[in-house]
Amino acid sequence: MRDQVDKGLLDDAAKLWLAHDGLWFLEVEKAFGMEKAIELDKNTWAQFTVIEAKRIMQRHNLPANGGLETLKIALGYRLYAHINTQEIVEETATSLVFRMTDCRIQMARARDSREPFPCKEVGIVEYALFAKTIDPRIRTECLSCPPDQKHPNYWCAWKFSI
Repeated sequence: MRDQVDKGLLDDAAKLWLAHDGLWFLEVEKAFGMEKAIELDKNTWAQFTVIEAKRIMQRHNLPANGGLETLKIALGYRLYAHINTQEIVEETATSLVFRMTDCRIQMARARDSREPFPCKEVGIVEYALFAKTIDPRIRTECLSCPPDQKHPNYWCAWKFSI
């Protein structure tokens, strides 16, 4: 029972975290425009993603420099993993492809009749620094992310290699 309650609380906290992030972004966008909002968003993600990766590694006793296997585990513990649907595909000994199949941010924008959020610039910073914090040998490549044309099966895709 405790695990169910804790998961519910964690899911709710993740949704609230994302709602706050989105509201902050919209206010910055209204005040300063999309370009400045993305610049500031990249700056905050450059810091947050490193903190998140370090805390995940510490809480779950994940080894430093643990390669793609550790990255795969860590991606499953991110706050996003509690609110978005994600998958790992095309896994080999030297690479894996991570895809976000359902994205709360993009679905909310679609529900509000807004264009997809052009998150590629922010995502490059976020995913590259998250992976490098897990293991500095990991390289990150964006395969697809808005403003790129949406793939019918996912919102964004990232290739991690070592």
